[in-house]
Amino acid sequence: MLTQKRLKQLLDYNPETGVFTWLRRKQESFHNPSAGKRWKTMFEGKPAGSVGWGNYVKLTVDGRYVRAHRLAFLYMEGDFPPDQVDHINGNPKDNRWANLRKATPEENSKNTKIGSTNSSGVVGVSLYASQNKWVASICHKSKTIYLGYFDDFDDAVLARKEAEKLYNYHPNHGRQM
Repeated sequence: MLTQKRLKQLLDYNPETGVFTWLRRKQESFHNPSAGKRWKTMFEGKPAGSVGWGNYVKLTVDGRYVRAHRLAFLYMEGDFPPDQVDHINGNPKDNRWANLRKATPEENSKNTKIGSTNSSGVVGVSLYASQNKWVASICHKSKTIYLGYFDDFDDAVLARKEAEKLYNYHPNHGRQM
């Protein structure tokens, strides 16, 4: 299991930029001295990681893939978060310490961007075409709560925004990306 001590032997983390950089490796850690020179030329002092699935930065540390936002918690606090890590601004490549927070799955879902299939431009507000009314809803504790039907779009948006405050949604929730 990867520890904070081992991580700090291999990588440096800059909390202001969110970038991990490979550190100099001790020559003794290589069985073949020429392999050590090759590693030094290719990696030492260079940013670590690559962008993978979901646009998250991932690194290979001791033969295992680990996402950079999780490594940031290990580096800064000494252990991995018990649940999830939320990128506050919604950018999965932005691993600055100020942009990361521990979150439960429910908390993380309350800070998501607007879906690509949303046609109203507001999360939780949609047109109920057969009645020519706007319907507002919100999800809380895995249950959909209907907030009402509205003749006016702005009234439906207002109901949704008030419910977001009531149920502690993050202010960034529903942002455009």
